[in-house]
Amino acid sequence: MSTAVPSAERASILLVDDREDNLTALEAVLGTLNEPLVRARSGEEAMKALLRQSFAVVLLDVRMPGMDGFETAANLKRLDQTKDVPIIFLTGAEGDSDYAFRGYATGAADFLTKPFDPWVLRAKVNVFLELHRKNRQLELLLAREQKQLGGMAELLAAIEDELVRERPGDAGDLRLRLTALEAIVRDMGRGRR
Repeated sequence: MSTAVPSAERASILLVDDREDNLTALEAVLGTLNEPLVRARSGEEAMKALLRQSFAVVLLDVRMPGMDGFETAANLKRLDQTKDVPIIFLTGAEGDSDYAFRGYATGAADFLTKPFDPWVLRAKVNVFLELHRKNRQLELLLAREQKQLGGMAELLAAIEDELVRERPGDAGDLRLRLTALEAIVRDMGRGRR
């Protein structure tokens, strides 16, 4: 069974850490997921990256100079464009005991302590990738249904106009429009299965 994901469904992962060795380690662990990995060396860089493109998940180091992970996450959650992007906080074992609480309070979806198990990290990120794909599929389905509903509304308006004009002699045209409307409804029913 092929696990290749069509390019339209690929989802980027944002890696945010001020240390090069940590970014390299994250890339080594997540490279097998075959999704685009984007690096940011600070909270400021992360914000810029998130405003330029969409991401399925952000892996965010807690302790960074300048804007730390908590401040970065708080800023992300305030913006409509980025508020729904899941964040996995990463921190060293010597981190403060209330980091996990602060992380979840800031809107984190998960929290891992370094050194982390590569299999666990990969599995957690994969869950968010799959959720991102499913959300994208739902968005496309909704857009298709909206288009179909727009077509139905136009047909109904045309039928209503015809009935208002009370021209029973054009019943054939009215039947064609009703048949087209029935076809759209059937297509919408097939799309939900």
